[in-house]
Amino acid sequence: MLVTMKELLVEAKKGGYGVPAPNCFNRESIEACFKAAKKLRSPVILDVSFVHGAEECAEIARYYERKYPEVPFALNQDHGRDFESAVACIRAGFSSIMVDRSLLPYEENVAQVKELVKIAHAVGVTVEAELGHVGMGAEYEQTRDSGLTDPDQAVQFVKDTGIDCLAVAVGTSHGMYKGTPHIDLDLLDTLAERIEIPLVLHGGSGTGDENLSKAIEHGIQKVNLWTDLSMAGMHGTNVAMNGENEGAVTVVTNDEFQCQNWQVAIHKGAETYQAKLEHYMKLFGSANRW
Repeated sequence: MLVTMKELLVEAKKGGYGVPAPNCFNRESIEACFKAAKKLRSPVILDVSFVHGAEECAEIARYYERKYPEVPFALNQDHGRDFESAVACIRAGFSSIMVDRSLLPYEENVAQVKELVKIAHAVGVTVEAELGHVGMGAEYEQTRDSGLTDPDQAVQFVKDTGIDCLAVAVGTSHGMYKGTPHIDLDLLDTLAERIEIPLVLHGGSGTGDENLSKAIEHGIQKVNLWTDLSMAGMHGTNVAMNGENEGAVTVVTNDEFQCQNWQVAIHKGAETYQAKLEHYMKLFGSANRW
């Protein structure tokens, strides 16, 4: 059942849990999300970047919606950075979009987000935006503190834009960390106390289970995930192709031929992607919520 991200996150805020938002890019990753959600009775947010075939992924998601109609899910454009891709995602059937103008000056951020909020809300689509900036883990030590969200500015930003959820920078980064991730829980407490709409945490991968659990306890409702899921999927694919031991070769046989089976390798990668997502569903407390 396709719903807006706002619907899922408002319920998460009431219930004190977090909803995982895995990045998806093909049939296997989308199917894995639906399987995990059904198995654990968890809501899920499918985050899709436009460059990963957003329009195709929307069609795939609607297919699995018909196959798993009981699963509550949102289809969200991740890190949309231009007007055209946002409109294309809305037309493709996305129920939510992220308007990421976090690197722009405040006034430009507000102006561009506000324009797309007006368009999205007119057709029942909800909007996430980011204030402050979540950088890259490779530059963590240099950039962590420079992009933290200012609470006073965040309160005004929500009023100025009319967004439905806010991505905040409280000490996480995208990708692999160089350095030890540290979430500013005092800052998060202040943001959660002063901002009524749901809060989003980008850069969940590599942050650590304890940090993520605390982030949800202190006010986060959505956690974006990609690198950890990607690495899990890669591991499963590598095992299927090469065996557990480096240098080994797995041979799939039948009566007609012997070969390394690409289909089996892709399937195994999807299984390990799904298993990692299930871990986060349990960690975030989203299991058994429907």
